[in-house]
Amino acid sequence: MRSYLREYNTRSIYNLTIHEAMPGHYLQLMHANRYQSPLRAVLASGTFIEGWAVYTERMMVEQGFLDSDPLMHLIQLKWYLRTIGNAILDQAVHVDGMTREAALRLMTHDTFQEEREAAAKWVRAQLTSAQLPTYFVGVQEHLALREEARKKWGRRFTLKGYHDAVLAFGSPPVRYARELVFDLPIE
Repeated sequence: MRSYLREYNTRSIYNLTIHEAMPGHYLQLMHANRYQSPLRAVLASGTFIEGWAVYTERMMVEQGFLDSDPLMHLIQLKWYLRTIGNAILDQAVHVDGMTREAALRLMTHDTFQEEREAAAKWVRAQLTSAQLPTYFVGVQEHLALREEARKKWGRRFTLKGYHDAVLAFGSPPVRYARELVFDLPIE
């Protein structure tokens, strides 16, 4: 129980709420559901969805959430490190044959996850393949796209305008998000 409470402390709950609800999954999926079609439902990209949620964690800290609380920023960075570690874990387990002991060390020592969280993540990594990296790959795409929009749009760039543009297309495969946002041909 102590391990769980250390992992999910008050600021972690704030971060998790940002990720799962506002402005994370709930907001993104609310936008996606405005344009219901069987094709969009079938092609919904987990990488776009999870990347958006991790992106919002960072964006909220950048925007001064909790009065720019440095401990909140530290928690956001801890969860981002966890995102990176999860991507490494998936590769190491499914391609490199990482052992349980090595995986637990990676998670507890290198990415500061609590033991119970790490043990559950080990099971999750065994049961899924290529899902854990979607968070990291997706957030990298969202951050790169935001930076490109900032450069292309110049003084017209606003976070709200960017967010409205990127969320207007539901949950597209991240490889096409750029073309959709900038109204470019998809090849």
